[in-house]
Amino acid sequence: MDKRIENFAKLAVEFGVNVKEGEDVLINTPVESPELARLMAKASYEKGAANVEVDFRDDELTRLNYKHKSSQRLEEVPKWQIEKLQYQIADKKSNRISISSEDPDLLSGLDHEKIAKAIKSRSSQTKDFVKYTMNDIVSWLVISVPNKKWAKKVFPDLGEEEAVEKLWQVILDVSRVSESWEETKNNWQNHLESLDSKAEYLNSHQFDKVHYKSSNGTDLWIGLPKDHIWMSAGSTNAKGDRFIPNIPTEEVFTSPLYNKVDGKLVATKPLVYNGVVIDEFYFIFEDGKVVDFDAKKGKDTLAKMLDSDEGSRYLGEIALVPYDSPISNSNILFYNTLFDENASCHFALGKAYPTTVKGGAEVADEKIREIGLNDSLIHEDFMVGAKDLQISAYKDDREFKIFVDGNWAF
Repeated sequence: MDKRIENFAKLAVEFGVNVKEGEDVLINTPVESPELARLMAKASYEKGAANVEVDFRDDELTRLNYKHKSSQRLEEVPKWQIEKLQYQIADKKSNRISISSEDPDLLSGLDHEKIAKAIKSRSSQTKDFVKYTMNDIVSWLVISVPNKKWAKKVFPDLGEEEAVEKLWQVILDVSRVSESWEETKNNWQNHLESLDSKAEYLNSHQFDKVHYKSSNGTDLWIGLPKDHIWMSAGSTNAKGDRFIPNIPTEEVFTSPLYNKVDGKLVATKPLVYNGVVIDEFYFIFEDGKVVDFDAKKGKDTLAKMLDSDEGSRYLGEIALVPYDSPISNSNILFYNTLFDENASCHFALGKAYPTTVKGGAEVADEKIREIGLNDSLIHEDFMVGAKDLQISAYKDDREFKIFVDGNWAF
């Protein structure tokens, strides 16, 4: 797989963040997997990057910190960390690559109220820097690499090494990466063109609302903001350069009108939040707000997520993903949002992407709801796609079929 992994790194640099001559690159990576970060650094310099910085993180140390530190210390963000973010993101506007490789059970057995408070506090103190990605000021990318615990969670019947190799193969397959770089590039150019055509169709109609219906109980009406924009896999940064925030990706997405969501929405896959698996859950919405919910597993954690702040009970994203797609067809539950959300239509509770409304990126946070978008410290995706999911869109009461039996209708 060495050649494919090398092409995976090139894909992240050339298609993902689309590094240009003289730009900086910031790579955040787990300590267990420095190889991919090195390959990305090499590819970045070959594209003319001026500087590549790599920040390492260790999940086991993260667990130890949550277990032993006081709440007060966990909720602090040291001055040097703020200064580092200021330099890397605000000053240098570095292309930002986050290599995800999380153990889904990492924080099991810990005090999750303590963890939730710490995350909320740190999110509040670093909110100004989140704008650089949420508003697409800089190019950013989330991509994943296997680790033993994650691989064993996905493939419990395999040995550790075999599970890691299997997960690598699946990641490369669903990311459309081959042994040939030319073939990999062609795969992605064709994929992007297909997604772009879907977004162009949706944007040409400027629908008023959409309706989700499924036999599992989902029956939800969602209003859409004026001048909303359906975005495909590619985004455009402040320089006008196109980039791909997620690899793999299958979605076309926009933001709902935050206070015009009504009905029942049933999740179809588990959600891993703060190291806790939430499963078999649903929400009831009235005037955009979650007014009731339940979960057979992880309900207390789900409740804490919904109480993160004023905006955490409102939706911030609506994403369309066909049931017949590479990740979905793998029939694998990844316990990783990057993959599971690209196997299924999904929504996100919390903050909306301002770029999904014309001129939204220039609107101040305190006025974002005036253009119909939600604001929050969180942005948590959850999956709702099903084989029999029907989605209709409406313009002046005229119905347009968007999804029929879980797949695109056009």
